Amino acid sequence: MKKAVLVLLATMMASGTVFAASEKTYEVTVTNTTGGQAFTPIIAATHSSMISFFELGQAASDELEMLAEGGNTMPLADLLNANAPLTSDVVTTMGLLGPGESVTFYIEGQLRHDVLSLAAMLLPTHDTFVAVNSVPLPVKQSSTYAVAYDAGTEVNDEVCANIPGPYCMGAPYSEEGGEGFVHVSNGIHGIGDLAPELFDWRNPVASVSIRRMK
Repeated sequence: MKKAVLVLLATMMASGTVFAASEKTYEVTVTNTTGGQAFTPIIAATHSSMISFFELGQAASDELEMLAEGGNTMPLADLLNANAPLTSDVVTTMGLLGPGESVTFYIEGQLRHDVLSLAAMLLPTHDTFVAVNSVPLPVKQSSTYAVAYDAGTEVNDEVCANIPGPYCMGAPYSEEGGEGFVHVSNGIHGIGDLAPELFDWRNPVASVSIRRMK
């Protein structure tokens, strides 16, 4: 099955036209609401509603696979930055975000780039990521919750040798494919090295607040 690229209307990029619109700054705060999962650095972007990070039920892009399996935001950031006519701003946070912790960052939006997406890997998991996908930027302020998705690119055997991060210290990527499509993650089941009482969760896994700055 051919993997989907970042979901976008490629024909819109042909002219290379950059929309002329006044920029607006938004303050975004993400809080990890799990009891035992950490988030890798978060990648966020403001963009046109004609693109998205993923579609449920469809294959993950290679760039999303790199983020979901290894926490690597660079390929997705490069893809977004390469499509400037449809993207206003791309921001990546620093460090891990532990349970109960919050991170705040600032991002620019424009009239034609009026939605926000963000994503980060959950640790310890194989290919699970937290995301909000194309939520509208508010006139003043808004809040939403983010759930955990499975990229469907790796087998969830819960064996530490196949899971990266500070707890397992395993390999970040696997040659074995998973379910083949993005879906809501069903958590940790205790079939390998991960104890559900420590690492399982119930959705949502994060709260996200967005505030337009004056």
